[in-house]
Amino acid sequence: MFEVLRNRTYRHLFLAQVVALVGTGLATVALGLLAFRLAGEDAGAVLGPALAIKTIAYVVVAPIAGAYAARFPRKRLLVTLDVVRLLVVLVLPWVDQIWQIYVLIFVLQSASAAFTPTFQATIPEVLPKEEDYTKALSLARLAYDLETLLSPALAAVLLTIITDQGLFMGTAVGFLGSALLVLSVALPRPVAKTASTRITRKLTQGMRIFLATPRLRGLLALNLAAAAGGAMVIVNTVVIVRGELQKSDHAVALALAAFGAGSMIMAFVLPRLLERYRDRSVMLTAAGSMSILLAVLAMAWSLAERAHWGLLLGGWVLLGSSYAALVTPGGRLLKRSSREEDRPALFSAQFSLSHACWLITYPLVGWLGAQAGMGMALWTMAAIATLGWIAAARFWSADDSGAPVHRHDDLPSDHPHLAEGEHSDHGHSHPFVIDEVHRRWPS
Repeated sequence: MFEVLRNRTYRHLFLAQVVALVGTGLATVALGLLAFRLAGEDAGAVLGPALAIKTIAYVVVAPIAGAYAARFPRKRLLVTLDVVRLLVVLVLPWVDQIWQIYVLIFVLQSASAAFTPTFQATIPEVLPKEEDYTKALSLARLAYDLETLLSPALAAVLLTIITDQGLFMGTAVGFLGSALLVLSVALPRPVAKTASTRITRKLTQGMRIFLATPRLRGLLALNLAAAAGGAMVIVNTVVIVRGELQKSDHAVALALAAFGAGSMIMAFVLPRLLERYRDRSVMLTAAGSMSILLAVLAMAWSLAERAHWGLLLGGWVLLGSSYAALVTPGGRLLKRSSREEDRPALFSAQFSLSHACWLITYPLVGWLGAQAGMGMALWTMAAIATLGWIAAARFWSADDSGAPVHRHDDLPSDHPHLAEGEHSDHGHSHPFVIDEVHRRWPS
């Protein structure tokens, strides 16, 4: 999959993503230390709302950014957002009030909520061949996993020679590097739309395309399944390892690394899988695997009444593999279901809706783990993942052929949304599907 790095534009964009992710990882560590410096043992009470603000910014700001991203030159927009993020992290070391953290985090994450979908929407334009784009998606998954594994280690090394406040400078360097790498390449210009669009329609365009496209409604259900498994790992690993197993901080890092390792293994395997099997088969199989794994772990917890270290590591590796197979092919579905000028809005809708799923599962799995025990938390996440799995199979028809269908008035006149059960030599879908969409989104 590394041969796509021969494309100079993509290579620079990928490196921009990597250095920005490393910077973000350093900022995560630095923010926790800053919260402890300001609030002491109540640092968790500071970080909890900060994470909630981050997720809310993602859910609210991403659709707004997607609605207007096509009106600005892609390169200028991405560089400006990197500069905004750079300035915020330069200010963070100087705050001395908790409310200032919240304000700056909202600005920082709002810029990220605009940057990330715009960046993601640019990649399929740089790599128009689906085979190349699939490899790019796997590389992106690999970059995210490496950031999870390496950023804490890099922060630990840096803290031996600089203060915790200096980590924010490392973050600033990451965003500066990202901006310079984006500046170094020519990016596709956004396609201008000829017709004026009402602001309400513009703001909801990505969501309307998403919910009017059967395969994307399936993707939304799969987002819920992915969030169920991912939230269990992210929220409760530290509680299981430090609380139930009485192990060290190093063991916490090892358990999280097991999840990341499973995801990385799947990132290497996935391009070949997607050459042999359809996206729907791979993603639904991954959702089923995640549901079954969570149920098996819940049963093991209930029988043993406590965690087992080997079972935890093995389960987390398999959950990581299922998670990567669930989320990585999503970009292919978005590319296949949109025109070039629709992509920022559609990628923003995916960004927002997927984080809305996390906004549900994050607090729920944490509350269940604390109040009802890890067994109940696992059973509940297994139920949510199963619900997402069944809903995705229902929404995303096995007859989906990937060809464009008849257009209708609610979406842009030439939008290639796809419908179930299409028989499309002439690009027309079954009338029932068109009627269904009109009932859902009346003109």
